[in-house]
Amino acid sequence: MRSSHPETARNLLQPLGAICSRVAVKLADFVLPPLCLVCRSPVLGHGGLCAQCWPGIDFIEPPRCDILGIPLPFPSPEIVVSAAALADPPDYNRARVVARYDSVMRDLIHGLKYGDRHEGVKLFCRWMEHAGADVLEDADLLVPVPLARGRLWSRRFNQSALLARALSRSGDVPDNPFAVKRTRWTASQVGLSTEQRKRNVAGAFQVPDTQRAGILNQNIVLIDNVITTGATANACAKALKRAGVARVDVLALARVVDPLTPRL
Repeated sequence: MRSSHPETARNLLQPLGAICSRVAVKLADFVLPPLCLVCRSPVLGHGGLCAQCWPGIDFIEPPRCDILGIPLPFPSPEIVVSAAALADPPDYNRARVVARYDSVMRDLIHGLKYGDRHEGVKLFCRWMEHAGADVLEDADLLVPVPLARGRLWSRRFNQSALLARALSRSGDVPDNPFAVKRTRWTASQVGLSTEQRKRNVAGAFQVPDTQRAGILNQNIVLIDNVITTGATANACAKALKRAGVARVDVLALARVVDPLTPRL
């Protein structure tokens, strides 16, 4: 007869392990108490926002333009495309965005990009999964917008790649940070006009020959932190489509929206 001692030991150790885990969490919270990602006031758990900062995020929910992802003033039972998308169609197929790039969202993204504040990535991932549920459902691969080597060297990480990896781990869509690369240095887009941004990134991205077979006829979701004019997303989409990609959608944390667009 086989002894039941090992099974008994496992049954006794499981609750003990759970208790130790809870104690470790409490100890960690005591040493490093959870603080709001923006104002640093106390909150209940790590990687969250306080009650004062949460309302400062202007989430973009339907009704929205099916192509640009920008908010629209009136709901519709049908898919709606904005006048802006009809007047100047982007090179990507659809964009989905969590929120407007202002106020609290701007502070959160600046903390991620320039302050090494990675503790909010899990929260950002949940937001992006909600905002981009339809494009993620059709996705074969997540591709982050690449950083220039100099910026990657100075920051030590690519914030878009962090978001893509978190989304990949949370869902069942693989990510590939090497599918698109920058072929030349580009000036910072900050402060440039729409036309200057287009010229700045024109031809600045390409798909390496070693990556072409893996993306052929695939549905790609391009991951970025902010869409401003869409110039970078367009340039990446062009490179991917030239390499034989079936479609390119874009999923970002925030988008610069015309201040005259009504807030819903």
